[in-house]
Amino acid sequence: MSIEYKRGTAYLRDAVTVEDAESLLEWLQARKRPRVDLADCTYLHCADLLVLLALRPAIVAMPRDAELAGWLAPSLAAH
Repeated sequence: MSIEYKRGTAYLRDAVTVEDAESLLEWLQARKRPRVDLADCTYLHCADLLVLLALRPAIVAMPRDAELAGWLAPSLAAH
């Protein structure tokens, strides 16, 4: 699994696939103030992006990968 959940923060690492979307959704819904760290994310499936857009958790770090960050920042920067 490419998501590690620790102390109110979901760490999305490497390739986050469609298979991760449901668990991400459930985890985010179960928290009052969830945070998401994308620093080590290298690929984010559109299903996972839709979960993030729908639930609007605090994004504590954008991907280090400049190209991926460039695609995600306009949509997720409003967090």
